[in-house]
Amino acid sequence: MVQIDSPSASKGEGGRYTLSAGTLTAVVLAVCLAQIALSVPSLIIGLIQQDLAPSSSQLTWIAEAFMLPVAALGLGFGVFGDLFGRKRLLVGGAALIVVGSALAILVPAEGSSTDTRVTLLLVAQVLNGIGAAAVFPTSLAMVAAGTHTTATRARGVAIWATALSVGGFLGPLLAGLAAKIELGWAGNANWRWAFVGVLVIAAVSVVLSLALAQNSASPEGRSIDWPGQITAALGLFALMYAVIQGPESGWGSPQIVMALIVAAVFLVLFVFVENRATEPLLLLSVFRNRAFAMNSVVTLIGMFAFLVIMYSTSIRLTTIQGFSPLKSSVAYLFFGGIGFVLLPFTSKLLGRYNPRWVLCAALILIGASGLWFAGVPTSNRALGAIVAPLILAGVGSALAIAAISAVAVNTLPNHLAGMASGVTSTFRDLGFALGPAIAGAVALGRAADEIARKLAGDPELRNAYEAFQASAAHAPADQRPQLEAAVHAVESGPLGANSVPANITLPDGQVMPFNPLKDVAFDALSSSYSLAYVLGGVAALVAAALTLVGARGGVAQAHLEDDPHTLED
Repeated sequence: MVQIDSPSASKGEGGRYTLSAGTLTAVVLAVCLAQIALSVPSLIIGLIQQDLAPSSSQLTWIAEAFMLPVAALGLGFGVFGDLFGRKRLLVGGAALIVVGSALAILVPAEGSSTDTRVTLLLVAQVLNGIGAAAVFPTSLAMVAAGTHTTATRARGVAIWATALSVGGFLGPLLAGLAAKIELGWAGNANWRWAFVGVLVIAAVSVVLSLALAQNSASPEGRSIDWPGQITAALGLFALMYAVIQGPESGWGSPQIVMALIVAAVFLVLFVFVENRATEPLLLLSVFRNRAFAMNSVVTLIGMFAFLVIMYSTSIRLTTIQGFSPLKSSVAYLFFGGIGFVLLPFTSKLLGRYNPRWVLCAALILIGASGLWFAGVPTSNRALGAIVAPLILAGVGSALAIAAISAVAVNTLPNHLAGMASGVTSTFRDLGFALGPAIAGAVALGRAADEIARKLAGDPELRNAYEAFQASAAHAPADQRPQLEAAVHAVESGPLGANSVPANITLPDGQVMPFNPLKDVAFDALSSSYSLAYVLGGVAALVAAALTLVGARGGVAQAHLEDDPHTLED
């Protein structure tokens, strides 16, 4: 039974902890904040690239540094919430996002080295990720532990999932508006205003959680289990490092091979120690419940697919097509905003039908959107050309996130709410992290090979590129820094080569050729990210098929279905 740590916790039938309106409000803002912090960098990554001039690997790490702790620490924070009170984690997670956002705002201007500036931003992203890692499983566990009937569980999970989706829209919108602010930082440095917005929302979340949230816990059968915590975190960290750094260092390089070996060793050790722990971090026996096990696999593949599609769309609009962050944020109105519109419909679906069927339909919609995106050429710069696949992806993701969460928390009893939400958050966020990393590796690797092939096969293009590389050395002293920055950007990889214009206009109005690789990079990126869309679409359809196979194979019924009205503790 759920333990009540706070005298202010509301009690429902039988004295059980029942989710109050105040707690739900605090949960909604907290999970929305965590998703805003996750999604903000996707729309300002172009400005960050132009301001900090990072390498392709550094740029990938800036986007992925947030997801690394989210994927690696979700299980642990599920335990901490059960043991020490979920309100404390809700407050602490938001407070960490305040600190991380403040550090991002304080990243030095152009006087410092690129490595120093990038390192500080990476630390800021890691802190924000740790904060979000606390919020995601804790918030879902609070909803699950406080709802005890089919109707209240469906409504609570639908609201939680909608807050997640809305945060995914508000983050890019915040980033787009921030890029338009003319006060303080100028030009490309305006990306810092986005983190000002995140900091303010995080501070409000801290205050609201302190004032309104109930401090529930469920310590029975739970312990910190340090061997499990350490082996899981190190194994997942090493795996993520290998996936992110592999394309830059080479999959056969010693550091990547060693990282994969370390990941395998620690994940095997995790299984070993959990089998012998008195109160394990993760009860491995929960995976004997086929509904829960299948849902975990589908969660990983499905969320990987959705993030591949969302990440590819972000790169398509901002870095390839060169749309402003504000204009690009319109796409996220569909990705995340649709979830808000669908809230009543989602709640009814989850209450009336088996969530697995809702999940299967949602994944089919996501898969169709990826294949549709792949067929729309990047040369078509009209947003109207991608509205239909955006709607499919938005509807699919809203239903999928809600259904995944419902299956997870319905399948296990209430006293394991923290574990169920922690496992689901880990698989979901691992899919979120692997999506951009693998899509970026596939697309950027293919684009780089295409550019190299064009250079090798076209002597005229190669000569023009060599002249461009040497231009800074022969330029006047006052023009040299800008030229060196442009050359460095083009040399950094396909995204950098596409960001530098092919022609420049001189003060006298004369237009002269500048970056000879601009058009080559554009074409290479366009074809490569079409392939990434196909990858995302196929992965979503595979996940949908697995959902059907599991259902036809007699997957164990969800725990909530033991009684259609009440969830037994």
